[in-house]
Amino acid sequence: MNTLFSRGALAALALLAFASPSFAHVTLETASAKIGSTYKAVVRVPHGCGTEATNVVRVQIPEGFYNVKPMPHAGWMLETVTGAYSGSYDNHGTTVTDGVQEIIWSGGNLPNEFYDEFVFRGTFAGILQPGAFYFPVVQECASGEEAWIDISGDANAEMPAPSVELLPADAAGH
Repeated sequence: MNTLFSRGALAALALLAFASPSFAHVTLETASAKIGSTYKAVVRVPHGCGTEATNVVRVQIPEGFYNVKPMPHAGWMLETVTGAYSGSYDNHGTTVTDGVQEIIWSGGNLPNEFYDEFVFRGTFAGILQPGAFYFPVVQECASGEEAWIDISGDANAEMPAPSVELLPADAAGH
């Protein structure tokens, strides 16, 4: 009986060890989008920094994602950092050469025991290539941070940036 219990406990611990990291990462709700399409990014923040509450959420906006508009979040201040793009983009007949490069929600309080979502929208440039597109995110807490900024694509990365899989513009559905 002890051997059976030990094996069961070991199996449960192994399952928990493999399952937990996938729930610990900051992720995007929608896993894919078409190149050239508008995308609503829902950044899911599942925890704080260790046991501390998250007070700031920063999202870096990479080149190729333009016309970005963040959604205000009750109880949080919203700020954007803007700058020039490397190139220019066509936004319904208007040439766009600068825009949002970082979104910052601050002054909030997301306890470690709770989960929350932060939302913004924008457009994927038609010149992008299919594959992973990363939105690095940094959570700031009272005495530290969780930097989800690894854009290597390594399946074993400790702190992977949230990503969306870009599909060709002519791909069927997503």
